[in-house]
Amino acid sequence: MLPHNAVKRGADVLSLVAFDRGREKLTGGGSPNAGNDHPRRPRTSPRVKRQSRAGHLRGVREHFYRQVVDEQDDQPLRVLAYSLVPSPRARPDEDWGTLQAEADQLGYAIAARLHDVAVPVTTTYFPASSASQGVYTPPWDRPGWREAERQLREGLADGVIVLDRHNISSDDDEYHAVIKHLGEHCRAFLHLVISEDPAAPTCRSPLRWMDRRGWGWRQISAQIALIAAVSIALAFTFKYT
Repeated sequence: MLPHNAVKRGADVLSLVAFDRGREKLTGGGSPNAGNDHPRRPRTSPRVKRQSRAGHLRGVREHFYRQVVDEQDDQPLRVLAYSLVPSPRARPDEDWGTLQAEADQLGYAIAARLHDVAVPVTTTYFPASSASQGVYTPPWDRPGWREAERQLREGLADGVIVLDRHNISSDDDEYHAVIKHLGEHCRAFLHLVISEDPAAPTCRSPLRWMDRRGWGWRQISAQIALIAAVSIALAFTFKYT
């Protein structure tokens, strides 16, 4: 028999202790250094991330523009008009008109017009993947862009003017590398008629507006073209077998 003043440690007391500990765990009580008590940081939405990335790229591009302007005398800036057309039969005439109007408004002198045909990369793109990848061959593998860089290195122009960043690359890393290469190795700048802001629509094509909203129309277009090519090949195969 227990003494009169002994502490009873029966099942009812232990259950109350366990209940209190469980309540502390659920309500964030207990020790302030407990591993589960740290507040969780709110997640950044994909849209905010795209806007932040776009702002960073725009800042880098504008930095090299100011660098060229600071080194320039009172002569108008000479720019190369560049366009990336979707097929060999397409002509960049619409781009030329837009780029000329932009150059006239800013006081630029267009030194030459260069364009390339967009060639899709062969790597399959998975829409659910978060990996960064350009849809077309990178600029440094295009003959028209290589000619533009040659003229910039030789001092025949001070920069390049394009409709939007997708004429350079839809991939952030490739686009950033091009801006830095122009500024650091060619002492030149890149001017966009339409800013990097992903929320800014492009009047030329609703599909480019979709791309700026992060829907990846170029990736979708590349996949559609691949499916169409495979379908045609299969149709010819079954027809002549």
